[in-house]
Amino acid sequence: MSVTTKSADAFRTISEAAEELDIQAHVLRFWESKFPQISPLKRAGGRRFYRPQDLQLLRGVKRLLYEDGYTIKGARKYIKDNGVAAVMALADQSGAQANSASPRDALAVDAADQEHPTVAKPSRPRPADGPQRQIDDILADLENAQAKLKAALEP
Repeated sequence: MSVTTKSADAFRTISEAAEELDIQAHVLRFWESKFPQISPLKRAGGRRFYRPQDLQLLRGVKRLLYEDGYTIKGARKYIKDNGVAAVMALADQSGAQANSASPRDALAVDAADQEHPTVAKPSRPRPADGPQRQIDDILADLENAQAKLKAALEP
């Protein structure tokens, strides 16, 4: 079944998600082990189903790793510092703003971290900071917890 025949709101299997994101399925499984925020629904037998918000987060992670040049450690720090909502927003910008500056361009890399670069705090306040970002992060965490509860309760 081709991904294009499914609704945008439909859940995707790991192979469909991998095809849509143009990466291998084993990469998705690896990212799940490195990023606790990536948590697809799992049915009996361990079959994964990716929701639209999971795919949006995966697109943001892919952008951080493949387009912006972050390491796994740097991408984890970016998510921790900026929140899941900010990473999901990166997915909307991916490709559309190929000529504009990446999030890494606006961030200072600490000299002590040159050997193992991670992303430092932004040098100037960003519009996504503040109460709305906190609300978005809490909402994303609640949705993730809800999905885990549903998966645990379903046979």
